Amino acid sequence: MASDHSVRGEEVISNKQVILKDYVSGFPRESNLYLTTSNIKLKVPEEESGKDAVLVKNLYLSCDPFMRGRMQRDLPPGEPEQSSYSLGSPIVGYGVARVVDSRHSDFKKGDLVWGRTISWEEYSLITTPEYLFKINHTDDIPLSYYTGILGMPGIAAYFCFFDIGSPKEGDRVFVSSASGAVGQLVGQFAKLIGCYVVGSAGSKEKVELLKTKFGFDDAFNYKEEHDLDAALKRYFPEGIDIYFENVGGKMLDAVLLNMRYHGRIALCGMISQYNLEQPESVENLIAVLFKHIRMEGFSVAEYYDQYSQVLGFCSALY
Repeated sequence: MASDHSVRGEEVISNKQVILKDYVSGFPRESNLYLTTSNIKLKVPEEESGKDAVLVKNLYLSCDPFMRGRMQRDLPPGEPEQSSYSLGSPIVGYGVARVVDSRHSDFKKGDLVWGRTISWEEYSLITTPEYLFKINHTDDIPLSYYTGILGMPGIAAYFCFFDIGSPKEGDRVFVSSASGAVGQLVGQFAKLIGCYVVGSAGSKEKVELLKTKFGFDDAFNYKEEHDLDAALKRYFPEGIDIYFENVGGKMLDAVLLNMRYHGRIALCGMISQYNLEQPESVENLIAVLFKHIRMEGFSVAEYYDQYSQVLGFCSALY
């Protein structure tokens, strides 16, 4: 893209941005966002505000479920990546980018990076580059993989499954929203270590994909099941050892009735609840007590410093 003009010898360029106009209640609407164009200098500011900052040109942007939560007002206190977006600013997520300019010692012009704090715009000035990772494997691995198996979904699938799920060969594993970016990886990781794996999804096409491409032992369309408890008993007559939770609500309630003693529930997401103004209640939590179930939430940010484990494990599979 050619530059639009220069200011004091510094190149200035137009920058398309996706801006959050209004906080979301219920299902997101196109009117909650708008597209605009601003100008940006292709140089990190010399002022204190630019200390350690990195300016990048965005190549790939990832649309992930957690972003829906950040589109609502007054989120409960938590980690920065779960705070509400600012109205009038670009929405922020994960992506892949090329460094245009840098005042950070770990990054130089031309470096390829992936990470969080990449805004939905053509160019981003990143002032918290501690959430950026340099991409060193560029010859034989597509850059888009860093929005999937080698990026945030890979970290979530690997650590949430192995650390919280504590799987072992022969375990019976159920994955909800199994055709999503994280769920499909969890199922494949589980199969690699010898687990029996069943996934749920929302269409016949996705169910077929799970069974024919991703290697799940079986899968079902939850929209066709009028009794989720009965469906789970059909696929897990001896109960579930590990539930990888992406859905919440009625599915979680049914799973609790079908967990085995000392089962593990890895809470990665609850997509069925994100657009509800009044979240559904979970009625079978007493099963956690009586069956000695371990149920634990997960955040990718807690595992950034262990990313090399994911990179080594997943790169070896490619």
